[in-house]
Amino acid sequence: MRGLSHFGALLIGLSMVVLAADPEGKAAFEKACKSCHGSNGEGNPKIAQMMKVTMRPLGSKEVQAKRDADLKKDIVKGNGKMKPVTRLSEKEVGEVVAFVRTFATK
Repeated sequence: MRGLSHFGALLIGLSMVVLAADPEGKAAFEKACKSCHGSNGEGNPKIAQMMKVTMRPLGSKEVQAKRDADLKKDIVKGNGKMKPVTRLSEKEVGEVVAFVRTFATK
């Protein structure tokens, strides 16, 4: 029984960390990514058409299969026609990656 109570406390603690990180990641995403990638990571069709690209939804298997380090590199260095995002701190870039993970398709 004692192990179970420790496990419950751990779950509560972890959920508090996730909930605390979510708004920050969402704020950074909205600040730097939302205009092109949409509020739910589905991609802005007008931007895609203007740039003559196909934007993969951020929740797609292809995007979600990338390592965190690769997603961070895409954000900081750019990828294809996507220009580097320079207005985010290193901490915010990590938060955006964590927020992008919430788009994973089930």
